[in-house]
Amino acid sequence: MLARKSHLSSGNVMRLPGTNADFARSNSGSPRPHSVKMGISHAGMRYIGKKGQIPFAPTIGSNVVHPIRSPNAPLFPFLIFNSSKMPPLQRLQLAIAGAVQGVGFRPFVYRLATELNLVGWVSNSAGGVSIELEGNASQLQQFLDRFDAELPPLAQVRSRQVRWQEPIGYTEFAIVPSTGGEKTALILPETATCQDCLNEIFDPRNRRYRYPFTNCTHCGPRYSIIRGLPYDRPLTTMSRFAMCPDCQAEYDNPRDRRFHAQPNACPRCGPQLEFWDVEGNVVARTEAALQQAISAMAAGQILAVKGLGGFHLMVDARNETAVQTLRQRKYRPGKPLALMYPNLEGIDRDCAVSPAAAAQLRSPQAPIVLLPRRADSDLAPSIAPGHPHLGVMLPYTPLHHLLMRGLGFPVVATSGNRASEPICTDETAAVEELRGIADGFLVHDRAIVRPVDDSVMALLGDDPLWLRRSRGYAPLPLPVPEFGDKTRKILAVGGHFKNTIALYFDGQIFLSQHIGDLENLEALRTFENTIRDLSQMYDFQPDLVVCDAHPDYRSTQFAQSLNIPVLPVQHHYAHILAVMAEHQLDEPVLGLAWDGTGYGLDGTIWGGEFMSVTPEGWQRVAHLTPFHLPGGEKAVKQPWRIALGLLADACGEAVWNLPHLPPLQGHSPAEIKAFKTILDRRINTPLTSSMGRLFDAIASLLGLCQSMTYEGEAAMRLEFAATTTDAIEHYPFAIIPTHNPKFSLNLPLQIDPYPIFIAILKEIEAGVPTGIIAAKFHQTVVEMAVAIVRSLSQQLPTQNIVLSGGCFQNRYLLSQLRDYLENLGYKVYTARGIPSNDGGLAVGQIYAALREFSPSIKPKI
Repeated sequence: MLARKSHLSSGNVMRLPGTNADFARSNSGSPRPHSVKMGISHAGMRYIGKKGQIPFAPTIGSNVVHPIRSPNAPLFPFLIFNSSKMPPLQRLQLAIAGAVQGVGFRPFVYRLATELNLVGWVSNSAGGVSIELEGNASQLQQFLDRFDAELPPLAQVRSRQVRWQEPIGYTEFAIVPSTGGEKTALILPETATCQDCLNEIFDPRNRRYRYPFTNCTHCGPRYSIIRGLPYDRPLTTMSRFAMCPDCQAEYDNPRDRRFHAQPNACPRCGPQLEFWDVEGNVVARTEAALQQAISAMAAGQILAVKGLGGFHLMVDARNETAVQTLRQRKYRPGKPLALMYPNLEGIDRDCAVSPAAAAQLRSPQAPIVLLPRRADSDLAPSIAPGHPHLGVMLPYTPLHHLLMRGLGFPVVATSGNRASEPICTDETAAVEELRGIADGFLVHDRAIVRPVDDSVMALLGDDPLWLRRSRGYAPLPLPVPEFGDKTRKILAVGGHFKNTIALYFDGQIFLSQHIGDLENLEALRTFENTIRDLSQMYDFQPDLVVCDAHPDYRSTQFAQSLNIPVLPVQHHYAHILAVMAEHQLDEPVLGLAWDGTGYGLDGTIWGGEFMSVTPEGWQRVAHLTPFHLPGGEKAVKQPWRIALGLLADACGEAVWNLPHLPPLQGHSPAEIKAFKTILDRRINTPLTSSMGRLFDAIASLLGLCQSMTYEGEAAMRLEFAATTTDAIEHYPFAIIPTHNPKFSLNLPLQIDPYPIFIAILKEIEAGVPTGIIAAKFHQTVVEMAVAIVRSLSQQLPTQNIVLSGGCFQNRYLLSQLRDYLENLGYKVYTARGIPSNDGGLAVGQIYAALREFSPSIKPKI
């Protein structure tokens, strides 16, 4: 209990608790500070702020909620009363919500308060941070003026609740134990090692010299070690490590940067390294374990290294034999492998690094960034076969820094898992799961509660283009438009591929880390655990679950198994809403949702969709003319099937007399005959309007990819093949209206792609270079989109265009279409803080539910 002291004193002069200011009695009997000059307005008071007078002020005991303000705006303009009526002290209660735990926020408040001779306390709570301050007018005003300008670098203040009360006589300022309540405090993501910790790790005079688990309030593990809120050590996996006296002294000192750094540790009391052989036997410990790992990788061995959110498989990126061995053992024949470099200079030798890319690589989030590869790099050719870009990152933990400093060369740092399985997090399980892949294991005894993969982004100019949002970003929330009902608690379970889940409560969407494709029991278990963990940490009990409309998705089936109401949402509508939610749009838009696969309401597979979204609902207003997928799911992995199906429909029997065409090569006459029978009889040939599958078919036709070894391979090869020119022609296509009395305005329009195939066949016969054909196809897709937008401009007047779906990870397509539409005067919105692929689907599902239950919006789901 903090000491309190009566304000009453005999005599004419008194000293108030916790201050150095002498106060004299006024005629009214109230203490009055000598040092404060009172400004009196006509009303007897004025509200002072940096931007002038505001004719309103809260009274003692009132509640005022302040939303986020501009960094330059005054936080809380302070009320100064007429000197004859002003009380000697004010007590200010602040409830701060946002990313304010585990970032040095309480030491910041302590430092600021004690510098200004304020008294009171600060405490973590389940909702954020609570503060009480007592002081005179000048002291409190200075605190409020300096608050925003001096926030810790990782702190993010979402809202501030202010309450003015009568002073109660605190005599000191203290940091008090955490309190309970409704759990709304933000769970912070992991952050890369800060420069101060890095300096200590490589300083021989420091007690943390070469310690792989050094951290402070500005860096280190967070989400991967948290078991519950509030974020205190007993609720993390560090609870088993009792701090030594030196670490405890740092932890208890409000002026130390490790004050209440929950993972705080040192070589005497913290986690330790071990090197294990393939059977899980301990070969070496601590520094010797690190040196064993460095020697093994220098010799070309493949190591499984336990990091922040799971294992990496690491190998020398210059050693072609070692990289090929990793690919063979992991059954990953062609998908690009991520790289970790010792420093930015090494990345710059192999890649073109823009200032924006350098800033992302060096940021506290430290994502993998896709960069153009230099032609003269000495990396193994099989790192990223057929790709002009490399996915690179810098070390982001002390262990990574020590490893990379010892190696001095780039290494492959790919997720430590088998194909289609979640990343390994437990060292004992990793020995079994990675048996036959890794030649050794560098492990530690700090437990990982949940898997957190590396985040991956590309750059479009200086803007991020997310491929995977995970470490460093999840599960920070996204705000949503004001019409959302803040009393609702909604769970969104995402889709089947690139799965993420989301929670909605308190007016925010909490998007989880990347979970992955729900292809097997291990992935499904991670999906369910993520839902359970986030729900338990926030005491979250949903009153609604939202899922994809596809009945066979495992996420949909999980939603149906819960004993709460379920809202299915059409896949592409959710894609468009995800971007609308991010940009807080609730006005009409024309959305282009282009991807590989999505369940259509007519029973076909959608993917090349134009949707009108208004406050009244949504409508499919245009799409690609449906074409066949011979072999169903097989066609998704074998683009030659799609290409032959489209060619047969476009050219008839003549196509079978063109054996030199790439889709026909590599197949025996008997195989072609059997395939033709499937087409003619329409055996297992579902219809699709997918733009992604159209890209796959063109890639096959040009001989770029006939069988895919990973998702999106054919479309990416087509993108990379495109030869950029200043002015490019496009192929013919047709727009067909729908003459159906059930549809108004002859909608939906259809885009007939068959003329494109006929034109490309002619150019192949004429010997036109593949790069030119690929570029012309991209330009054709842009022209198709613009033609639809223009056709709909009179019937569906809106200047807002939303581009979403996996196809818009194609930077060539996205930049061309966005620029074209903006030059025509449209406002174009794309995914900026979330992936445009299915990794952002859960956000759109939440937004669909909010729209469904908004009194002003009644959409068709």
